[in-house]
Amino acid sequence: MLHRVEGIVIRSMDYGEGNAIITLCTENAGKVGVLVRGAKKVKSRHAALIQPFTVGQYVFFRNNSGLGTLNSGEIINSHHPIREDLIKAAYGSYACELLDRVLHDEETGSFWFRQLSACLDALEEGKEPGIIINVFEMKILQAAGYGPQLDSCVACGREKPDDEMRLSPRLGGILCRSCRHNDPPAMEVSPRALKLLRLFAALDLTRLGNVDVKESTRAELKSIMRAFMDTQLGLRLKSQNFLDQLDKYNI
Repeated sequence: MLHRVEGIVIRSMDYGEGNAIITLCTENAGKVGVLVRGAKKVKSRHAALIQPFTVGQYVFFRNNSGLGTLNSGEIINSHHPIREDLIKAAYGSYACELLDRVLHDEETGSFWFRQLSACLDALEEGKEPGIIINVFEMKILQAAGYGPQLDSCVACGREKPDDEMRLSPRLGGILCRSCRHNDPPAMEVSPRALKLLRLFAALDLTRLGNVDVKESTRAELKSIMRAFMDTQLGLRLKSQNFLDQLDKYNI
């Protein structure tokens, strides 16, 4: 059966001699794997269609399940500027790998297509990549059932306990002063960072404008979200290791 989908290339790998297999996050067909014959050969008309971050119309043949075979395609947005920039490409790769690893085929669809598309658009537009990824991570945590509880104490349920709170990645939310003994290593969180975390939890990337965040707050948010991702999901992503290397050498 012939399928026509709008999709974003979230993974591309060589297959055999001159071929490639791409994984698409599509708007209406979930996550799809497509074999692109001859894509790696010189002057292949499909070479541009297999590049990471590419948004396009893909027409492929597939039986009831399994891998499809590309028939034709048309690029909607190549996101070439992202691939040309080391930092943007690193964050874009992380977003794609995270989506690919966390969500099952049946869980991807229109919402995640829009989120990833908005993430890549924001990166290309030059918005703060750390903030973009923090919002994306928050959406991933929520979709996986691990969204942090930020409006009430995760232990006693007291609403908005704004006095000397701590944030517990292990317990999955904020702790009031009376409940801090439940997780002594819980992280300190500034009022500004907590306000932004609540904002990230409430909106999606399609509504994210330019957020002016101090460097110290960006560092705090990054540390908090990394702790939640590591504690709740425990993934080992190649793209995250690369981002860690960039941080290590202040790139």
